[in-house]
Amino acid sequence: MADGLKHHILSSPRHGGYSSARQEQYGQYLRKLHADFLETWNEKSPDNSKLSDFLKQTVLGTGAFGVVILTKHIDTGKYYAMKMLEKEKIVKLKQIEHSYYEKKILCGLNFPFCVYMKYFFKDNVYLYYILPFVPGGEMFSHLRKLGKFDEMSSRFYGAQVILALEYLHACELVYRDLKPENILIDRAGYIKLTDFGFCKLIRGRTWTLCGTPEYLAPEIILSKGYGMSVDWWSLGILLFEMSAGYPPFYASDPMRIYEKVVSGKYRIPSHFSMELKDLIGRVVQIDTTRRFGNLKNGVLDLKNHKWFRDIDWDSLLNYRIPAPFQPKIRSPGDTTYFENFDDEKIKESPVCLYEEEFADF
Repeated sequence: MADGLKHHILSSPRHGGYSSARQEQYGQYLRKLHADFLETWNEKSPDNSKLSDFLKQTVLGTGAFGVVILTKHIDTGKYYAMKMLEKEKIVKLKQIEHSYYEKKILCGLNFPFCVYMKYFFKDNVYLYYILPFVPGGEMFSHLRKLGKFDEMSSRFYGAQVILALEYLHACELVYRDLKPENILIDRAGYIKLTDFGFCKLIRGRTWTLCGTPEYLAPEIILSKGYGMSVDWWSLGILLFEMSAGYPPFYASDPMRIYEKVVSGKYRIPSHFSMELKDLIGRVVQIDTTRRFGNLKNGVLDLKNHKWFRDIDWDSLLNYRIPAPFQPKIRSPGDTTYFENFDDEKIKESPVCLYEEEFADF
């Protein structure tokens, strides 16, 4: 009886909370953003730049399909992150469809806590996604450096992730790759979700097994068919990892991780507050009919949870809350917060490779 009462107290909103009326008003704003997104989605956006418009500076990161390079737009002097995806690698790894959707999604995104496509073009060898340069680097680097975040920082970042996921879901997009490596910190200390390679427009369910093992929801692993619920599960994993310094389910072998995820058993660190324990228990919840974010009240259950009682959601959206950490950026192209990578050898070809496969891009 006492436990039941405790749960009720922890999950009930503070006096006032984020009301249904405010949520309905915010929902109207999201519906407008959804309409804008669909308008972009349904039109073919042509190449709007070319490689000679940019000066390559330094490598920011490397991945399975190519490299991300800091680049400077010659005409405007602005810095961007240029994601160069090698067509041959995309074809070999059977990722043409994912790359196509990532391009379409990035072109349509318009939200403070998500990156977006500024320019797009392709040449004989590569696809080029030109994105804003986010100078604070990956959350992952800051988390590893500090070991773990205090709960105030986890709350600040977690609340922005909730708003970003709420926006994506309003646009009928499931993200499927939430993790500290895919969260960038901007110059104000706020977040930007990046890497939309696994993001997908869905109306109903999807069955694809994709994502990062430690962050996969059980319904993905069990091939049950799933929807937006998987992103709320991964929010719980992120809140845990930010506050503990490690995820709740981990092992050296991915199959062992999957077993642990499906069992749903994990140990909560003793330093977690009662409110954080309660919140994680409600999102890292195997039963999707009981998982916060996925219930009748939707995102309101999260916004009104006691752990978030100090968050002014409207002020957060408008960058009016001071960030717990603000990167010291000395110049517009400062890469202090990124690892040093060797220069990548850029490939060339006299003929256009895989022209047919990438005709729709």
